[in-house]
Amino acid sequence: MFGLFVRFTCKDEAAATAFDELVARTGEQIRTNEPGTVIYAVHHVDGRPLQRVFYELYRDEAAFDEYESKDYVRAFLSEREKCLSATEVDRLDFVSGKGVED
Repeated sequence: MFGLFVRFTCKDEAAATAFDELVARTGEQIRTNEPGTVIYAVHHVDGRPLQRVFYELYRDEAAFDEYESKDYVRAFLSEREKCLSATEVDRLDFVSGKGVED
């Protein structure tokens, strides 16, 4: 397993709304087209209305590479920038857990 933990900070409320819409469109494509993407979860952060947290878990790094090669993901990566003031990314190496197989 391979994962990412990403914290996005949107520029303002309008940007946060646009970002959420972009995430929804992209998420539908991910659910439909990516069997190697095990979890792609997006959360609002309580008390921080401009922040979004992503937790992404992929079968392996090859599945992540496949995810990044998709046209809709590349469009997301490009389009999101106009909505954001900050991005923090942590790469995660899976150790153990419940509900996922290594």
